[in-house]
Formats: sequence, structure tokens, C-alpha cells
Amino acid sequence: MTLTGINKALAREESKALKTTTGHSKPAAKKAGAKRIVMLDPGHGGIDTGAIGRNGSLEKHVVLAIAKNVRSILRSKGIDARLTRSADEFIPLYDRVEIAHKHGASLFMSIHADGFTNPSAAGASVFALSNRGASSAMAKYLSERENAADDVAGSKVKNKDHYLQQVLFDLVQTDTIKNSLTLGSHVLRQIKPVHRLHSKSTEQAAFVVLKSPSIPSVLVETSFITNPEEERLLGTTAFRQKIAAAIAAGVVSYFNWFDNHKAHAKRG
Repeated sequence: MTLTGINKALAREESKALKTTTGHSKPAAKKAGAKRIVMLDPGHGGIDTGAIGRNGSLEKHVVLAIAKNVRSILRSKGIDARLTRSADEFIPLYDRVEIAHKHGASLFMSIHADGFTNPSAAGASVFALSNRGASSAMAKYLSERENAADDVAGSKVKNKDHYLQQVLFDLVQTDTIKNSLTLGSHVLRQIKPVHRLHSKSTEQAAFVVLKSPSIPSVLVETSFITNPEEERLLGTTAFRQKIAAAIAAGVVSYFNWFDNHKAHAKRG
């Protein structure tokens, strides 16, 4: 076998070893003492505008601004926060999770400002993955809407997401979902004093971007861009900073809980 042939064979073996039951690579190993990495995922982008407000605000721009604010705040607190996209570009749903894995993220958070058919729908919500169907009609509606984000890119991208049809929930994923629900409760607790909540507890649905088997993942709906008052708020620097500060505080609170929980488990 030629050297090229050997390298190709090794590459094939390596890619096999990296695959998980969901078709994603395993998260990169973390070095001892390394900073925690939080992967922030501003929803939509590029050809996918996301929801559009009555006055023309585009979800893709609003959530990128909020995500950048969250990144700055977390970095100021010693947490290595990164973005799946830092510009107006389209990234397929599968790739967003894969980016988090490649970076060895400790946590994944998708940030949105979605729309609903009724303009009176308002408030923030946090969602975790469900393996038993959606927790409410709104959760079902929003997850179906978000999961259709790849439709604009055609069948080539959609076919890549074939793994989403698999329902392979092992013990690792069950534990991940539990941690995701806890993360959601910490974020909601921090948002509650600064903005109304659409849902008081973490909702669940089969969101594509939350399907990492091993990284706690939540989707934060900061507001409804289809609500005229919330569209106005989302357009202000003050509100974007306020909601970003609450989200960042929720992440810090979750990590504190996680460390205490782990320390307690070791003592036990």
C-alpha cells in the first residue's frame, strides 16, 4: 500500500471512531485546567432570515447582536464563549451542533427571537430537548418552525440531517437532557426579573440544534419579534444588553450549581 493509501485508510478509521450514535463527532477532549467553552448559536443567518417583525426587523440580525453581547459578558467572567456564526451567514442545523463538538464545548445555547401567528404572543422561553414529544402546542409549533430552517438550502442540506430521524437515546443523552433542563431553569430565573416570561419552566421539544448526546443544550427565545412591542424592544441596545446579561448570569449560575453538585457527589 502506498503512503497516500495508508493515510486515507487511517483517516477512514479515525472518522469511524469519532462518530456517535447520532452521526456527530465526539466532543473534543478538554485539557486539564482549560477554560470552559460555551458555544453560542445565533439562530438563522444568510438566506434564512428567521422571523420578520411587522416593521421589518429580521430575527437573524437581532439574535446575532444579542449573542455577541452574551459572549462579551461571559468572557469578562473568565468563560471562553464562542459563536457558531459571527456574521450574516447560513449554517445548516447539523453543522451548528458539530461546531460545538469540534470546539469541545461544555454547553450549547441557541439564541432566537421567534415569531408566532398571533402578534399578541409575547415573553421569553427556554427549551431543552424532548424524547417524548413537545411539552406544549407552542413548543411543538416553534420546534417545527426552527427545524424547517434548512429548507431554504434545499435537499442536499436536509439529507445531511438524516440522523435526526433516529431515536437513539442512551443513558448519556438522558443525563444530558436533565442537565439541559437545569440549565434552562437557571436562565429563566435570571430573565424573570428583567423581562416577562412566556413559559415559567423549561419547555421541551425535538429541536434539531439541541440533539447533542453529550453537551447540555438549550434554545432561548428572547422575545417574539412578531409582537409589536417586543419588536421595538429588540431593536434597542438597552434591551439587548439587558437580556444578554440575564442569559450570561444564567450560564454562570448553572456552572456554579454544576460544580457544587459534582463536589457533593464526590463527597457522597
